[in-house]
Amino acid sequence: MTEIRIRKAEGTWSVRSGGAVLGESSNALELSEGHLDPVIYFPRGDIATALLDKSGKTSLCSRKGEATYYSIVNMSSTTPDAVWSYEDPTEAAAEIKGYLAFETSESVKVERI
Repeated sequence: MTEIRIRKAEGTWSVRSGGAVLGESSNALELSEGHLDPVIYFPRGDIATALLDKSGKTSLCSRKGEATYYSIVNMSSTTPDAVWSYEDPTEAAAEIKGYLAFETSESVKVERI
């Protein structure tokens, strides 16, 4: 089974959608898993959660647990299921509990600033 590695993401990270800044954090975590690109997880308190709308989607990862998804809703657009969180992660991923990750796309940007 692929090992999960979680460490503090160096520097300050931001996430934007539709031109709006959803959040900025110096306390983000970077999760690495096998050959997949690392994923930045933001503390929920550093994200404008008023712009997130919980969707009905969930997914199950044998290494991290069940993910809950959110859509990003702002004045110019809705990006469905672009955010996920592990509310009750496995022991191997316990550090990301309460953190939010974003699916990057043309309209969602996660970057170190």
